[in-house]
Amino acid sequence: MLAELRIRDLGVIDDVTIDLAPGLTVVTGETGAGKTMVVSSLGLLLGGRADAGLVRGGAAQAVVEARIRLGADHPAVVRAAEAGAALDHDGELLIGRTVLAGGRSRAHLGGLGVPAGTLGELGETWATLHGQADALSLLRPAARRAALDRYGALAPALDEYRARYDGWRELAARCADIAASAARRRDEAELLQRGLVDIGQVDPQPGEDEALAAEAHRLGNVDALRLAAQSSRDALAGDPAAAVDAADAGGLIGIAARALAAADDPALRVIATTIAEAGVLIGDAVGELRRYLDGLDADPARLAVVEARRAALRSLTRTYGATVDDVLAWVADARDRLALLDPSGATLDRLRADRDAAAEATAAAAGALSRGRADAASRLGTAVTAELAAVAMPDALARIDVHPRAATEGAPVLDVDGTPRTLTRDGGDDVDFLLVAHRGAPARPVERGASGGELSRVMLALEVVLAGADPVPTMVFDEVDAGVGGAAATEVGRRLARLARDHQVVVVTHLPQVAAYADRHLVVTKDATGAVGRSGVAAVEGAARARELARMLAGLADSELGQAHAEELLSAAARDKQSRRHSAPP
Repeated sequence: MLAELRIRDLGVIDDVTIDLAPGLTVVTGETGAGKTMVVSSLGLLLGGRADAGLVRGGAAQAVVEARIRLGADHPAVVRAAEAGAALDHDGELLIGRTVLAGGRSRAHLGGLGVPAGTLGELGETWATLHGQADALSLLRPAARRAALDRYGALAPALDEYRARYDGWRELAARCADIAASAARRRDEAELLQRGLVDIGQVDPQPGEDEALAAEAHRLGNVDALRLAAQSSRDALAGDPAAAVDAADAGGLIGIAARALAAADDPALRVIATTIAEAGVLIGDAVGELRRYLDGLDADPARLAVVEARRAALRSLTRTYGATVDDVLAWVADARDRLALLDPSGATLDRLRADRDAAAEATAAAAGALSRGRADAASRLGTAVTAELAAVAMPDALARIDVHPRAATEGAPVLDVDGTPRTLTRDGGDDVDFLLVAHRGAPARPVERGASGGELSRVMLALEVVLAGADPVPTMVFDEVDAGVGGAAATEVGRRLARLARDHQVVVVTHLPQVAAYADRHLVVTKDATGAVGRSGVAAVEGAARARELARMLAGLADSELGQAHAEELLSAAARDKQSRRHSAPP
């Protein structure tokens, strides 16, 4: 439940802290005092849209904070833990929303900054907000369908249907795309196949272009390479053709090593060893140079073969990639792309089979959803009819009609339970709220079959029934009793008090008959003495509460007749609640 609400610089409210309790809490006050700001603050905490116009004039920001008391296993607490937030030391969850004068907002959960959407997700599990706009929204087809689904607890069936529907539509779109692009895909496939044939005829090997370039360089520069290798070998091992022995590196190193080896000094012997190792390395290098020279022969025929091969490879690298490795990568990509293009049509045939199977599953899920809605509609109609009798419409009947959706241009159609239906992500049903206003009257849509006062009572009856089916612990009603008065107003108070047995109910009302049933009564007052008006919120009891009801009844808080009537209302409501509490089933 909502344990505490703090509002600062929101609308006309300066800074108030409201302690809340279980049961029925009513919020009353003069017109313009700021009652709606209490509801607006809760709307922000439930993830509602932030508006710079909510910030009090002259203030930099508006702040709304709340303490929520929930069980450790409540979905809101679990979701908060997933977001990284935690309960405070009293086991309460702290949530907050800040709206800057510039229009931006910040949300907080357990001291942790979170997106406003996270508050919205939590709000769906711990509170609902019912206002005049929400009641009137039930006149819209989508809102009626959503309300029926909520009442019938059809969220699992709707989720199952939507998963089937989305899969079916995705497969249908892929089939349509592939079929529409068949000619383009055939042309692309032909180009890819031609390229694979061209490359296959040359059959390039990884790194072949670089290896051939090195071989061509060697074959084309035999004389220069022989001179370089011969000069290096002669310098290291001496020129075997010289008439007189020439000094060579190997011989000089041998002389140096022998000179040091004869010395009787450990340090020189170490150096001699190093010099001897250098001699071995030079000997190895001389051997490699000799072998290189032995294999270095001019081969014009081989050079011609190498250049021809390089020309064939260049014909590929001009078209398919900068190097042979790039060409081979193109081959791999082309084969993968060909598998997707599937010029044979096998992929399209397979997708069509999958699409048709998905369509059957979607139709089955749509049928199950429709049957669930029909069952819920029957129960909802009965429940609303009972509520209508309690709001001074004893002869009225409510009927919830579920029927196949009318055809919409471009919307997909499937056979559902033997009937063609236009399907959307919400299913294949339209939902109408029908009213038989009195005996003998025809059933007509609520928006056309009810007068203004009747419409308010019908919408209120719907809201009470829908709220009673809602599992959340806290419910807020914002003047949903507009257009109701007299005995019907008393019945509204009685119904809200009954709802408050199992929920925390907060009601903003202008009806004294409703306020009389409250377990806790909050009054919003406005002080207009300053440059900017400010409002406060205070709990009233006893005589102060009777004065507020007298003001609501007669417009004068000090009216003796008004106060007498107020006392009478309070006593009657208390007796009614007491008798119903004792008569309620255990």
